[in-house]
Amino acid sequence: MRIDSPAFKDGTAIPDRYTCFGKNKIPPLRFEEVPEDAQSLALIVEDPDAPAGTFTHWVLFNLDPQIRDIREGVVPLKANQGTNDFGGIHYDGPKPPSGEHRYCFKAFAVDAILPLSNGAGRGDVERELDGHVIDSAILVGTYAR
Repeated sequence: MRIDSPAFKDGTAIPDRYTCFGKNKIPPLRFEEVPEDAQSLALIVEDPDAPAGTFTHWVLFNLDPQIRDIREGVVPLKANQGTNDFGGIHYDGPKPPSGEHRYCFKAFAVDAILPLSNGAGRGDVERELDGHVIDSAILVGTYAR
């Protein structure tokens, strides 16, 4: 399985428009080589360099595994969003207080539909993923103020 973006390459800077300092748009994303037996996809976007520890920017789960593209600024219709560490049930882009941070877009192919609804916390999503991930991929972007 692979995840990439036409907006930035793995290990490179995320453009301002996808950050809290810009338009805070969901970046376009593409999933490739998704296992045929996947029942759903999940995505967790996190900043492992946050001062207080890993900070969650977006939780997306129960995404239709047939979807290959997430368009810029669009949440796919057949998906649930969890609560991020800003307290919202949506994408919030990079907003580092200082220095350059890494932003990890972690994609998971799942052999089940998670029994959770919108607003579920990251911990709940990760507990439900346990034992159900059949493949995964990561895309890392960077951002500095």
